[in-house]
Amino acid sequence: MTGRDGVAMRRGRSRRARAALLSGLVPLCAAGAAAQPAGVPAEVALSELSVAGTGERATGPVVGYRATRSATATRTDTALRDTPQSVQVVPREVLEDRQDLRLADAITNVSNVQSGGTIQGRSDTFVIRGFRTQTYAIDGVLMSPANTFNVTQRDLADVERIEVLKGPASVLYGRGDPGGLINIVTRRPTLEPSGDLTVQGGSYGFARLQGTVSGALPGAEGFAGRVSFASQDDPTFRNYGGDRSNTRNFVAPAFSWTPSADTRVEFLAEMTRQDSQYDDGLVARNGRVPLDDIRRYYGTNNSRYSGESNFVTLRAEHDLSPEVTLRQIVNVQAGGFGVFAVRPSGLNAAGTLVTRRGSAVDTTYAAIDTQTEMVAKFDLLGLRNTLLAGFEYIDGFRKSYSQQSTFTSASFLDPSPRGTYGAFTFQNLIQQRTDLYGLYLQDQIDLGAGFQLLVGARADFGSQFYFSRTTAAQRPPAEQELFGFSPRVGLVYRPVEPLTLYASYTTSFKPQTDAVLNVSNPPPETGEQYEVGARYDLIPSALTLSAAAFSITRQNVSANDPVNTGYSVITGAQRSEGVEVDIAGEILPGWKIIGGLGYLDAKITKDTTFAVGNRLVGVPEFSGSVWSTYQVQSGALRGLGFGFGATYVGSRFGDLNNSYRVGAYTRLDAAIFYDFDRFRFAVNARNLTDARYIEQPFNATSNLPGAPFTVLATITARM
Repeated sequence: MTGRDGVAMRRGRSRRARAALLSGLVPLCAAGAAAQPAGVPAEVALSELSVAGTGERATGPVVGYRATRSATATRTDTALRDTPQSVQVVPREVLEDRQDLRLADAITNVSNVQSGGTIQGRSDTFVIRGFRTQTYAIDGVLMSPANTFNVTQRDLADVERIEVLKGPASVLYGRGDPGGLINIVTRRPTLEPSGDLTVQGGSYGFARLQGTVSGALPGAEGFAGRVSFASQDDPTFRNYGGDRSNTRNFVAPAFSWTPSADTRVEFLAEMTRQDSQYDDGLVARNGRVPLDDIRRYYGTNNSRYSGESNFVTLRAEHDLSPEVTLRQIVNVQAGGFGVFAVRPSGLNAAGTLVTRRGSAVDTTYAAIDTQTEMVAKFDLLGLRNTLLAGFEYIDGFRKSYSQQSTFTSASFLDPSPRGTYGAFTFQNLIQQRTDLYGLYLQDQIDLGAGFQLLVGARADFGSQFYFSRTTAAQRPPAEQELFGFSPRVGLVYRPVEPLTLYASYTTSFKPQTDAVLNVSNPPPETGEQYEVGARYDLIPSALTLSAAAFSITRQNVSANDPVNTGYSVITGAQRSEGVEVDIAGEILPGWKIIGGLGYLDAKITKDTTFAVGNRLVGVPEFSGSVWSTYQVQSGALRGLGFGFGATYVGSRFGDLNNSYRVGAYTRLDAAIFYDFDRFRFAVNARNLTDARYIEQPFNATSNLPGAPFTVLATITARM
């Protein structure tokens, strides 16, 4: 099978998967409508822990830039001030004002969080509190456990809010990275009709159409639906030497049904299809990445990537009583990707030529995740308790087949997008299956006198089958037994109403999914964090300042094997210590702000492969961002708004050897917008000074430059 044949076969499977998923929506809608009893009131009941009168739910929209509630850290609708761990929320209004089109752009509003690379334009990765993560959650469900990364870049068309839980989250989510968790909360259907349509055009041929429509469905009381969609082509500023199209198509149907006041059912499906240029970015030389030509491209004009991800979740809740709620979640994921590309692999001794190789990859994955939970509120010994008990089962599968060939070298300064392929030969075959069971328990206890205690623990157990065969060696099939125990404890104290103080200890657990040469059962990765923090309402109900200090240690870390290409090594231990400050809210009527500052000391503390004391990959010592808008509230100019933002990221090393460094950068952005009747007209400009910088160092042959000065024009029509 050639690389092109593998990509074609994968595309055929993708079309069949889309058809099967769409066909499954019709009977579900029909069954929901048929089961709806007559006379049920149209109002949708709030979730079991929503607080009346706050105007905000953990899964609902945020008014302005300041969120007050979240379920990401506790799986219950909890006030952020009652959460003993840092949680930062980026509301949809921020995304719309900034016109953030990438998840990587949205998370720059959060302190100590940077984009970690796109894996050659395929996906999103992040560096949170010094540690890279290649996964995230959608409505509390993590991506497939067998896949090392999501195979498409996340679209923001159906995003209500983006929440970043800092530090380990295994007590509720099981497997995970110690730096933190990004949870994407999607837009729910509404019984009231609403919708919008957005048309955008920008620099370098960028074009996008996006929309959403929501409302009650005919013939059934309490039954609502929403469809969000987006289609874009982003040729970018990079010089690909031919076809520069980078297309992504996204559709997300969602349904909600309230058959009675104490029962709620939600259904969400997301389908993403991505076809893009395979782009490794720039190559490092002599300890740095030259930026004299950020358009320089070492691939070929036919280096392409095709990926598809499908995500379906069914969620049902039932209130046994006003104090007890049962919840069942069933999630199914499936997809895959194909690669046929030319990639840089290194430099010759003189540093004048970039060696290249052909690569062809075909990968498929599937997973099912079920979560059964109970939330109970009760008094015990005079103390108010909110108890969460849950059981989770996860089954994930991945199969990957890859080939490689030789390819003509290219000039470092003037690479050619052409060359000659050698014969493609077998490179690697990976088959992996992960079965995990998780039991978790959490209690939020109001101790009185301004104190609240959170305690929780989770036990994960199961097995992982892993088979890897390469041209160099065959790793024998291994059935690895997995076990992880993840406790958490936190204390919140409110001495006065505007101020909250907290301290917490939490842990993480993650099975190894990378191949380690001649090692059948690599130990799972573990992490632990100590954190203290504070939140202070500078302006009650309007503007909140939060701060935290933390120390995270990470054990049994996997990294790229510097000797055996395609393998990983267990590097020992790493530590990240730092402080951060975030602000969000409204300073004066119409004047809003969101931003953060962070300091990180992230380094290797124990290793036999890399030098102890080396800094971690892509981690700046100092970083910060701020975005602020002002919109005229009255008079002839009412509706006219302006925005300005600045992002600073310090210098970073590109590998664990610290063999090269990318420089610090400051990026300035601006916007002008006008809301008139049901329309918004906006122009957003990024990188006003046309600064040259590396946005995402990944390794010596993959460093993605930031975009130069760009302009984006937007017209939005709302119902």
